[in-house]
Amino acid sequence: MRGAAALAAVLALGLSACGKGEDEAKAPEETTVVATRSDADIPAWLSPTDPMDPARWLASKALGRPAPEVGSQTEHLRHSLQRAKTSFIEDPRMVANRTVQLGQMLAEAGKPEPYADLLDGLEEVAAATTRKQLYGELCQHYFNTRQQGADRAQALARLTERYAAQPDAPAPAAGDTAKPPP
Repeated sequence: MRGAAALAAVLALGLSACGKGEDEAKAPEETTVVATRSDADIPAWLSPTDPMDPARWLASKALGRPAPEVGSQTEHLRHSLQRAKTSFIEDPRMVANRTVQLGQMLAEAGKPEPYADLLDGLEEVAAATTRKQLYGELCQHYFNTRQQGADRAQALARLTERYAAQPDAPAPAAGDTAKPPP
């Protein structure tokens, strides 16, 4: 019975607005100014069309609030992402996304690491070979190695050894007379 009375009260309030002028009948939400998306919003992930600088986004994710465009952490990450272009196939936006994903996975496993340390450490691993690497794959190998009980230094050392053992370039197939690309 109480539910019916409450419903009747709500309906009565709604109907009472019908006879009023347009301005008087507007709900408070209709006259409230809604903020538009700004720098204060840190997207959960960088999309391919997101205009935010990947280094600034990564610094913002690390800080938990918007990072300044220029600052030591943003500049460090900008430099790291620039170096990543020579080591990894993925673009800086994807490297930033994967770094945050790895950092979140490690934190959930009770092994948090700063994003800058993850990126710099994995770049060092990739530098052990002359071939460009898949950053996402390397992140997964690092996570798995950490889950197997290795600490940060041990995991990076194992991966460096593993990646250093890769051949510099794939061997040509038998009978292949084409020259490898420069």
